[in-house]
Amino acid sequence: MRDRISTVGLLATLVLVGLSILAVAMSIENHGKLVGISWVAFLAMALAAPLGARTRAESGGALVWGYGLAAGAMVTSAAVFLVPQAIGQHPQWGGFGVAFGLLAGFASHTVGHRLAHMDLPIDRTVAELTAHAFSAGAIIGIIYGNMPELGALLGLAIVSHKGPAGYAAARRLANAGRNASILLLPATGVGIAGIATSMIALPASGPVRGLVFGFAAGVFLHVAMDFLPRCEIGSEIHSMLSVSGDAHAVLDRLRVHAVVSTSIGGLVVLAAWLVIA
Repeated sequence: MRDRISTVGLLATLVLVGLSILAVAMSIENHGKLVGISWVAFLAMALAAPLGARTRAESGGALVWGYGLAAGAMVTSAAVFLVPQAIGQHPQWGGFGVAFGLLAGFASHTVGHRLAHMDLPIDRTVAELTAHAFSAGAIIGIIYGNMPELGALLGLAIVSHKGPAGYAAARRLANAGRNASILLLPATGVGIAGIATSMIALPASGPVRGLVFGFAAGVFLHVAMDFLPRCEIGSEIHSMLSVSGDAHAVLDRLRVHAVVSTSIGGLVVLAAWLVIA
């Protein structure tokens, strides 16, 4: 049963295929970028999931580098491409949007904690990833639908965490004896929600656009900081370690890897921007 492809995941994938074909056929500006970003997000999680499901021993290094590179790229991209846009629309409302987005991200942890105590028809981890993917996709769709000048770099940096997130989630599911192919559902979330919400046109009002773009920046900054590798006792990285006994020395070494990987993630975005600009 564990080897069968999830029906829900397969149906979600077919929906993404249909929406992608529709978006390309409509030839609306930025839809091509959205479709590309959507499929990068899908493939990142869909291809990383089998690797995580088959992994039985882990040093933690791969996850630290995956999370670190993605977090560094996301922090840099949100700060460079979204925050200035929000402030440019309206300094005060843009700033409020950033603050509200950060606070909303913090509040989402409480929602996730509540989900842990509910009797859900799907795994809690999958439910959280799915909710996160659809909400992030909705924001990406609104941003790209209303800012034709945006390049694909921002979206690609934002979805860069899908690979390590899928890897870690698949490993947890496999260890619990569950079918990791259900991760096809959250893998499609960015694309399904993004393509659908790209049709929403924001008012020309500076305060409204500043608030929305600022909120998006705040949410993505929170997600990025949430993916910063935390090499502490009891953390997800610690739970992935295959070492026994005192893991302090290993975690100390991984902290250095975390700093280096996040720095490289930010520098990659800088280098890409310099090449494009």
